Amino acid sequence: MTTVLVDLLPLIIGAALLPVWIIITLLLLRSEGGLWKALAFVGGSTLVKLAQGLLFGMVFDTAYKSNDYYTDTNPIAATLQLIVGILMMITAIKKWNKEDDPDAPPPRWMTMFSGVSVVQTLGIGVLLTIVAIKQWVFTLSALSIITQALLTQTEGALTFVIYVLASQSLLLAPIIISAIAPTRSASLLDTAQTWLERHNRVLMIAASSIFGIWFLWKGITGLIN
Repeated sequence: MTTVLVDLLPLIIGAALLPVWIIITLLLLRSEGGLWKALAFVGGSTLVKLAQGLLFGMVFDTAYKSNDYYTDTNPIAATLQLIVGILMMITAIKKWNKEDDPDAPPPRWMTMFSGVSVVQTLGIGVLLTIVAIKQWVFTLSALSIITQALLTQTEGALTFVIYVLASQSLLLAPIIISAIAPTRSASLLDTAQTWLERHNRVLMIAASSIFGIWFLWKGITGLIN
């Protein structure tokens, strides 16, 4: 199980390093009733990932068993990693050319977060996760790696839950800080939001390029071997 978590680490980091999602969480925290709105937003996203895990985990498990696919190589995981690499390199190029990220919400959405309700933020979290192509590929890649590891059902489920929570860690961190120290955290969260908004493009180019190259290499070598 520990080995699988190590294999999942690049996917966890890639799924977590999404500045726009962190900015949305910080915007919600600054609004009235922000703690509950931010929790609903992250909760909606988490529910979708868990549902994806339940559905596609069974699909992958059935596919592997029906094809006696218990080998050291995993072309499904390798193909998904290759797709992740391609998508991340496309993101890096788009950011370099100052184009919009297709997985980011429309700009007008960013101005309406302060006025939405808890139920609406839950729905937004669900919707954005459903339409985020890179998040789909990250999740499916994680499921493929977990299935290939031949863990017990309990170990597999626990590993996927750990993956989901870890991939949401940069969204959960400001929520936890805000809940523990609401007054003290206000200035810290404001500073974090300003910094992320200012350096969003550079962060996305750097992270997408580094992880894009890594996933491309991982996918290509996995398919060749």
